[in-house]
Amino acid sequence: MERTIETADGITLRVAEEGSGPLVVLVHGFPELGYSWRHQLPALAAAGYRAVAPDMRGYGGSSRPERVEDYDILHLTGDVIGLIDALGEERAVVVGHDWGASVAWNLALLHPQRLLGVCGMSVPFTPRGRRLPSSAWPERFADRFFYIRHFQRPGVADTELAADPARTMRGMLCGLRAGDGTTLIGPDDGRGVVDRLPHPPSLPGWLSQAELDHYVAEFARTGFTGGINWYRNIDRNWELTPQLDGAHVGVPSLFVAGAADPVLWMTPPDRQAAYLDDLRGQVLIDDAGHWVQQERPDEVNAALLEFLRGLRR
Repeated sequence: MERTIETADGITLRVAEEGSGPLVVLVHGFPELGYSWRHQLPALAAAGYRAVAPDMRGYGGSSRPERVEDYDILHLTGDVIGLIDALGEERAVVVGHDWGASVAWNLALLHPQRLLGVCGMSVPFTPRGRRLPSSAWPERFADRFFYIRHFQRPGVADTELAADPARTMRGMLCGLRAGDGTTLIGPDDGRGVVDRLPHPPSLPGWLSQAELDHYVAEFARTGFTGGINWYRNIDRNWELTPQLDGAHVGVPSLFVAGAADPVLWMTPPDRQAAYLDDLRGQVLIDDAGHWVQQERPDEVNAALLEFLRGLRR
Protein backbone atom coordinates (compact mmCIF):
# COMPACT_ATOMS: atom_id res chain seq x y z
CA MET A 1 0.00 0.00 0.00
CA GLU A 2 1.23 3.47 -0.85
CA ARG A 3 -0.01 6.60 0.91
CA THR A 4 1.10 10.01 2.17
CA ILE A 5 1.60 10.80 5.85
CA GLU A 6 1.94 14.28 7.34
CA THR A 7 4.26 14.53 10.33
CA ALA A 8 3.73 16.86 13.28
CA ASP A 9 6.17 19.44 11.82
CA GLY A 10 4.20 19.68 8.59
CA ILE A 11 6.38 17.51 6.35
CA THR A 12 4.54 15.15 4.01
CA LEU A 13 6.13 11.78 3.37
CA ARG A 14 5.03 9.36 0.69
CA VAL A 15 5.39 5.87 2.11
CA ALA A 16 5.05 2.30 0.90
CA GLU A 17 3.77 0.01 3.65
CA GLU A 18 3.26 -3.74 3.94
CA GLY A 19 2.42 -6.11 6.78
CA SER A 20 1.61 -5.82 10.46
CA GLY A 21 3.62 -6.39 13.60
CA PRO A 22 6.75 -4.71 14.99
CA LEU A 23 7.62 -1.62 12.96
CA VAL A 24 10.64 -1.59 10.63
CA VAL A 25 11.38 1.73 8.90
CA LEU A 26 13.56 1.54 5.77
CA VAL A 27 15.46 4.74 4.95
CA HIS A 28 16.97 5.19 1.49
CA GLY A 29 20.00 7.18 0.37
CA PHE A 30 21.17 9.15 -2.69
CA PRO A 31 19.90 9.11 -5.35
CA GLU A 32 17.20 6.65 -4.37
CA LEU A 33 13.56 6.41 -3.30
CA GLY A 34 11.43 4.34 -0.98
CA TYR A 35 11.14 2.16 -4.10
CA SER A 36 14.72 1.02 -3.43
CA TRP A 37 13.29 -1.26 -0.71
CA ARG A 38 10.78 -3.00 -3.02
CA HIS A 39 12.41 -6.40 -2.36
CA GLN A 40 12.50 -5.98 1.42
CA LEU A 41 8.91 -4.84 2.01
CA PRO A 42 7.16 -8.11 1.08
CA ALA A 43 9.83 -10.27 2.75
CA LEU A 44 9.52 -8.39 6.05
CA ALA A 45 5.72 -8.40 5.86
CA ALA A 46 5.63 -12.15 5.24
CA ALA A 47 7.80 -12.65 8.34
CA GLY A 48 5.39 -10.76 10.60
CA TYR A 49 6.67 -7.19 10.51
CA ARG A 50 5.14 -3.84 9.60
CA ALA A 51 7.57 -2.58 6.97
CA VAL A 52 7.45 1.06 5.92
CA ALA A 53 9.66 2.71 3.29
CA PRO A 54 9.28 6.49 2.89
CA ASP A 55 10.48 8.73 0.13
CA MET A 56 12.68 10.85 2.35
CA ARG A 57 12.55 14.64 2.54
CA GLY A 58 13.61 16.08 -0.83
CA TYR A 59 12.69 12.98 -2.85
CA GLY A 60 9.85 11.56 -4.89
CA GLY A 61 6.38 12.20 -3.52
CA SER A 62 7.56 13.76 -0.25
CA SER A 63 8.03 17.40 0.72
CA ARG A 64 10.96 19.23 -0.89
CA PRO A 65 11.71 22.36 1.16
CA GLU A 66 13.71 25.05 -0.60
CA ARG A 67 16.12 26.05 2.16
CA VAL A 68 19.37 24.11 2.31
CA GLU A 69 19.24 24.26 6.12
CA ASP A 70 16.02 22.25 6.10
CA TYR A 71 18.03 19.15 5.18
CA ASP A 72 20.32 18.95 8.20
CA ILE A 73 20.60 15.83 10.33
CA LEU A 74 18.17 17.11 12.97
CA HIS A 75 15.47 17.55 10.32
CA LEU A 76 16.21 14.17 8.69
CA THR A 77 16.18 12.21 11.94
CA GLY A 78 13.19 14.24 13.06
CA ASP A 79 11.27 13.09 9.97
CA VAL A 80 11.77 9.45 10.94
CA ILE A 81 10.67 10.10 14.52
CA GLY A 82 7.69 12.03 13.17
CA LEU A 83 6.83 9.09 10.92
CA ILE A 84 7.03 6.62 13.82
CA ASP A 85 4.73 8.91 15.81
CA ALA A 86 2.28 9.30 12.93
CA LEU A 87 2.11 5.52 12.59
CA GLY A 88 1.08 5.30 16.23
CA GLU A 89 4.19 3.42 17.35
CA GLU A 90 6.52 4.03 20.28
CA ARG A 91 9.59 2.26 18.93
CA ALA A 92 10.91 0.85 15.67
CA VAL A 93 13.85 -0.87 14.06
CA VAL A 94 15.42 1.55 11.58
CA VAL A 95 17.35 0.28 8.57
CA GLY A 96 19.23 2.77 6.41
CA HIS A 97 21.21 2.53 3.19
CA ASP A 98 23.86 5.02 2.03
CA TRP A 99 22.83 8.45 3.39
CA GLY A 100 19.95 6.61 5.04
CA ALA A 101 22.55 4.69 7.06
CA SER A 102 23.89 7.98 8.40
CA VAL A 103 20.35 8.95 9.37
CA ALA A 104 19.87 5.57 11.06
CA TRP A 105 23.15 5.78 13.00
CA ASN A 106 22.33 9.30 14.15
CA LEU A 107 18.88 8.22 15.22
CA ALA A 108 20.51 5.61 17.43
CA LEU A 109 22.61 8.34 19.04
CA LEU A 110 20.00 11.09 19.29
CA HIS A 111 16.87 9.02 20.04
CA PRO A 112 17.99 5.64 21.39
CA GLN A 113 14.80 5.27 23.45
CA ARG A 114 12.77 5.16 20.22
CA LEU A 115 14.77 2.38 18.56
CA LEU A 116 14.59 -1.37 19.10
CA GLY A 117 17.57 -1.82 16.82
CA VAL A 118 19.48 -0.21 13.96
CA CYS A 119 20.98 -1.53 10.75
CA GLY A 120 23.30 0.45 8.51
CA MET A 121 23.92 -0.64 4.94
CA SER A 122 26.93 0.41 2.83
CA VAL A 123 27.96 3.30 5.10
CA PRO A 124 29.57 2.19 8.38
CA PHE A 125 29.14 4.08 11.62
CA THR A 126 31.61 6.94 11.76
CA PRO A 127 32.34 8.74 15.04
CA ARG A 128 32.21 12.51 15.16
CA GLY A 129 35.45 14.05 13.92
CA ARG A 130 37.53 16.52 15.85
CA ARG A 131 37.09 19.33 13.35
CA LEU A 132 34.74 20.66 10.69
CA PRO A 133 34.55 18.00 7.94
CA SER A 134 35.27 20.38 5.06
CA SER A 135 38.44 21.63 6.75
CA ALA A 136 40.14 18.35 5.82
CA TRP A 137 39.23 18.46 2.13
CA PRO A 138 41.93 20.85 0.86
CA GLU A 139 44.72 18.76 2.35
CA ARG A 140 43.18 15.36 1.60
CA PHE A 141 42.17 16.07 -1.98
CA ALA A 142 44.23 19.14 -2.93
CA ASP A 143 43.69 19.50 -6.69
CA ARG A 144 41.76 16.21 -7.01
CA PHE A 145 38.06 15.88 -7.76
CA PHE A 146 35.93 14.88 -4.77
CA TYR A 147 32.24 14.47 -5.44
CA ILE A 148 31.08 15.73 -2.01
CA ARG A 149 33.07 18.93 -2.42
CA HIS A 150 31.64 19.23 -5.96
CA PHE A 151 28.14 18.99 -4.47
CA GLN A 152 28.76 22.07 -2.28
CA ARG A 153 28.70 24.48 -5.24
CA PRO A 154 25.17 25.94 -5.52
CA GLY A 155 23.34 24.78 -8.63
CA VAL A 156 26.30 23.11 -10.34
CA ALA A 157 25.70 19.42 -9.64
CA ASP A 158 21.94 20.04 -9.59
CA THR A 159 22.00 21.21 -13.20
CA GLU A 160 24.45 18.54 -14.31
CA LEU A 161 22.50 15.59 -12.89
CA ALA A 162 19.11 16.92 -14.02
CA ALA A 163 20.21 17.61 -17.61
CA ASP A 164 19.62 13.97 -18.59
CA PRO A 165 18.01 12.01 -15.74
CA ALA A 166 18.07 8.79 -17.76
CA ARG A 167 21.83 9.00 -18.27
CA THR A 168 22.38 10.03 -14.65
CA MET A 169 20.36 7.22 -13.13
CA ARG A 170 21.66 4.59 -15.53
CA GLY A 171 25.21 5.59 -14.66
CA MET A 172 24.51 5.69 -10.93
CA LEU A 173 22.72 2.35 -10.73
CA CYS A 174 25.03 0.55 -13.14
CA GLY A 175 28.09 1.90 -11.36
CA LEU A 176 29.44 2.42 -7.84
CA ARG A 177 31.19 -0.90 -7.78
CA ALA A 178 34.88 -1.46 -7.08
CA GLY A 179 36.82 -1.73 -10.33
CA ASP A 180 34.00 -0.53 -12.60
CA GLY A 181 35.80 2.63 -13.68
CA THR A 182 33.88 5.04 -11.44
CA THR A 183 36.16 7.92 -10.42
CA LEU A 184 34.12 10.06 -8.02
CA ILE A 185 37.43 10.70 -6.30
CA GLY A 186 40.18 11.21 -8.82
CA PRO A 187 41.98 13.62 -11.13
CA ASP A 188 40.28 17.00 -11.47
CA ASP A 189 40.15 16.99 -15.25
CA GLY A 190 37.08 19.17 -15.76
CA ARG A 191 34.50 16.40 -15.67
CA GLY A 192 31.57 16.47 -13.29
CA VAL A 193 29.86 13.48 -11.70
CA VAL A 194 27.88 11.98 -14.58
CA ASP A 195 30.84 11.75 -16.95
CA ARG A 196 32.77 9.85 -14.28
CA LEU A 197 30.20 7.07 -14.08
CA PRO A 198 30.31 3.93 -16.25
CA HIS A 199 27.68 3.65 -18.95
CA PRO A 200 27.60 -0.02 -19.99
CA PRO A 201 25.57 -1.07 -23.05
CA SER A 202 23.21 -3.27 -21.01
CA LEU A 203 21.67 -3.20 -17.57
CA PRO A 204 22.87 -5.53 -14.80
CA GLY A 205 20.73 -8.58 -14.20
CA TRP A 206 19.29 -7.19 -10.96
CA LEU A 207 17.87 -4.05 -12.62
CA SER A 208 15.08 -4.20 -15.21
CA GLN A 209 14.32 -1.46 -17.70
CA ALA A 210 10.96 -0.87 -15.98
CA GLU A 211 12.70 -0.39 -12.62
CA LEU A 212 15.20 2.04 -14.11
CA ASP A 213 12.36 3.89 -15.84
CA HIS A 214 10.63 4.36 -12.47
CA TYR A 215 13.66 6.13 -11.05
CA VAL A 216 14.12 8.21 -14.19
CA ALA A 217 10.51 9.38 -14.20
CA GLU A 218 10.63 10.44 -10.56
CA PHE A 219 13.92 12.35 -10.83
CA ALA A 220 12.87 13.93 -14.13
CA ARG A 221 9.90 15.34 -12.21
CA THR A 222 11.68 16.41 -9.02
CA GLY A 223 15.27 17.03 -9.98
CA PHE A 224 18.15 16.14 -7.67
CA THR A 225 18.49 19.27 -5.51
CA GLY A 226 16.69 17.84 -2.49
CA GLY A 227 19.10 14.92 -2.24
CA ILE A 228 22.17 17.04 -2.93
CA ASN A 229 21.12 19.38 -0.11
CA TRP A 230 21.76 16.54 2.35
CA TYR A 231 25.44 16.81 1.38
CA ARG A 232 25.38 20.59 1.74
CA ASN A 233 24.71 20.17 5.46
CA ILE A 234 27.76 18.08 6.31
CA ASP A 235 29.47 20.94 8.14
CA ARG A 236 26.22 22.13 9.68
CA ASN A 237 25.53 18.62 11.00
CA TRP A 238 28.87 18.67 12.79
CA GLU A 239 28.13 22.10 14.28
CA LEU A 240 24.69 20.99 15.49
CA THR A 241 25.83 17.86 17.32
CA PRO A 242 28.71 18.65 19.72
CA GLN A 243 27.00 16.36 22.27
CA LEU A 244 27.85 13.37 20.08
CA ASP A 245 31.60 13.69 20.58
CA GLY A 246 32.76 10.20 21.58
CA ALA A 247 29.21 8.82 21.58
CA HIS A 248 28.57 5.09 21.24
CA VAL A 249 25.57 3.29 19.74
CA GLY A 250 24.00 1.32 22.56
CA VAL A 251 21.03 -0.27 20.81
CA PRO A 252 21.48 -3.62 19.01
CA SER A 253 23.09 -3.02 15.63
CA LEU A 254 23.87 -4.72 12.33
CA PHE A 255 26.00 -3.70 9.36
CA VAL A 256 25.45 -5.02 5.84
CA ALA A 257 27.35 -4.10 2.67
CA GLY A 258 28.46 -5.39 -0.67
CA ALA A 259 32.07 -6.56 -0.57
CA ALA A 260 32.66 -4.63 -3.82
CA ASP A 261 31.14 -1.38 -2.51
CA PRO A 262 33.70 1.43 -3.04
CA VAL A 263 32.39 3.16 0.09
CA LEU A 264 34.21 0.50 2.11
CA TRP A 265 37.47 1.69 0.61
CA MET A 266 36.75 5.25 1.76
CA THR A 267 35.35 4.20 5.16
CA PRO A 268 36.56 0.75 6.27
CA PRO A 269 33.92 -0.99 8.40
CA ASP A 270 36.39 -2.54 10.83
CA ARG A 271 36.73 0.83 12.60
CA GLN A 272 33.09 0.96 13.70
CA ALA A 273 33.08 -1.99 16.12
CA ALA A 274 34.66 0.06 18.90
CA TYR A 275 31.64 2.38 18.87
CA LEU A 276 28.85 -0.18 18.44
CA ASP A 277 28.33 -1.60 21.91
CA ASP A 278 25.86 -4.30 20.85
CA LEU A 279 27.01 -5.16 17.34
CA ARG A 280 25.19 -8.34 16.28
CA GLY A 281 27.04 -8.82 13.00
CA GLN A 282 28.90 -7.40 9.99
CA VAL A 283 27.71 -9.02 6.79
CA LEU A 284 29.74 -8.46 3.62
CA ILE A 285 28.08 -9.95 0.56
CA ASP A 286 30.50 -11.22 -2.06
CA ASP A 287 30.37 -9.68 -5.54
CA ALA A 288 27.81 -7.04 -4.54
CA GLY A 289 28.37 -3.33 -5.08
CA HIS A 290 26.84 -0.24 -3.53
CA TRP A 291 23.15 -0.95 -4.22
CA VAL A 292 23.28 -4.06 -2.06
CA GLN A 293 19.62 -4.39 -1.07
CA GLN A 294 18.60 -4.24 -4.73
CA GLU A 295 21.49 -6.27 -6.13
CA ARG A 296 21.30 -9.13 -3.65
CA PRO A 297 17.88 -9.02 -1.98
CA ASP A 298 17.82 -12.66 -0.84
CA GLU A 299 21.06 -12.36 1.15
CA VAL A 300 20.10 -8.94 2.53
CA ASN A 301 16.64 -10.15 3.56
CA ALA A 302 18.13 -13.19 5.27
CA ALA A 303 20.55 -11.01 7.26
CA LEU A 304 17.79 -8.58 8.24
CA LEU A 305 15.41 -11.30 9.34
CA GLU A 306 18.06 -13.04 11.44
CA PHE A 307 18.81 -9.71 13.14
CA LEU A 308 15.12 -8.97 13.71
CA ARG A 309 14.44 -12.42 15.13
CA GLY A 310 17.27 -11.89 17.59
CA LEU A 311 15.62 -8.70 18.83
CA ARG A 312 12.42 -10.61 19.64
CA ARG A 313 14.14 -13.17 21.88
